[in-house]
Amino acid sequence: MSTVLVTGSNRGIGLELCRQYKQKGFDVIATCRNSNAELDQLGVRVETGIEVSDPASLTELASRLNGISIDLLINNAGIMTNETLDDFNVEAINNQFAVNTLGPLNVTKALLPFLSNSAKLILITSRMGSIADNGSGGYYGYRMSKAALNIAGVSLSHELRDRGIAVGILHPGFVQTDLTGNNGDVTPAESATNLIARIDALTLDNSGSFWHANGEVLGW
Repeated sequence: MSTVLVTGSNRGIGLELCRQYKQKGFDVIATCRNSNAELDQLGVRVETGIEVSDPASLTELASRLNGISIDLLINNAGIMTNETLDDFNVEAINNQFAVNTLGPLNVTKALLPFLSNSAKLILITSRMGSIADNGSGGYYGYRMSKAALNIAGVSLSHELRDRGIAVGILHPGFVQTDLTGNNGDVTPAESATNLIARIDALTLDNSGSFWHANGEVLGW
């Protein structure tokens, strides 16, 4: 049986990924800062107190895993705020880099010893990190942190290739979650289904490319 670990798993896309992978028969490890009834009811392994921007927290997570082999690592945790030049908040921008960019790298480094050969590593990013697709501006911290995450994903795809680990850089769509104020054109369940299809199709041949969950290749 394959094992998947999902960060930011107590709501939205992360919760739905845990639910659907559980239904598919995976062993699911859900990590989050705080659990809730919805997550607890899934019947998956829940590891709380995990903050992806805190390396010490991830060292603690590694100690709890006790040699478990992870076949699929999904870096889903993320935050978003909107900054403009008129409302410029450096602390908020730094926080987004800490969670959205360095967080997945922290998680990957801490859990790399647990990744099986030929495992898959997923970065849930955003097309808002696409320079080519930026037609409206604003959201400085979120756009920059996701663009930086995208280039980190390309670097990871090169560094981990010799271990047979494929890296997926995936935009989930405009999803109705707390992050978007429950606006969007797809539900978390629909997004998770589409993401799983992209993950299933991920190989070393397309590792390090930037995909929309609907199957569209996105421009950098």
